Amino acid sequence: MTRIAVIDNHGQFTHLEQRALRDMGVDVELLDNTTPAADIDADGVVLSGGPDIDDIGNCAEYLDLDIPVFGICLGMQIIAQELGGRVGNGDYGGYADVTVEILDESDPLVGSLYPETRVWASHADEVKEVPDGFERTATSDICGVEAMSNADENIYGVQWHPEVAHTEEGEAVFENFISVCDRQSVARQ
Repeated sequence: MTRIAVIDNHGQFTHLEQRALRDMGVDVELLDNTTPAADIDADGVVLSGGPDIDDIGNCAEYLDLDIPVFGICLGMQIIAQELGGRVGNGDYGGYADVTVEILDESDPLVGSLYPETRVWASHADEVKEVPDGFERTATSDICGVEAMSNADENIYGVQWHPEVAHTEEGEAVFENFISVCDRQSVARQ
């Protein structure tokens, strides 16, 4: 059974991420972002959303665990900031129902949603520039980087919230991440 650690960055939807994965048959552990990286025993890590990029605990260390990482909203911003990208204020602000254009139909995380999907996203802050080694894999009229991927390192992020009912194909995104975790787990054995 796939084991995924959901890292709680104190976002309002984190429990929904845990539930979505559990309902898909994943062994899920919800951990505070202060959990030492050495204590994480999982096939993958989800960095949850949250209100404050200055309160990310040990999230930077989780990027070095050599397991797939999936950042959601603040989680994606943490990945970008820690790996040399740039995060800034969004022009749009709060939550909205957004049509997202998928740019790479071969992307392991969001490619199956090609050519576009409807999502629920907050754009108070957003990734302005992806780190070296990453590709921008989705965009919208209000945000240039709605998703990003480094498939070689198995590190992915989306600006939107796949765990909420307003996101049309959120379950597919989680299923795709589970597949990434399963493939890497098999490759390590």
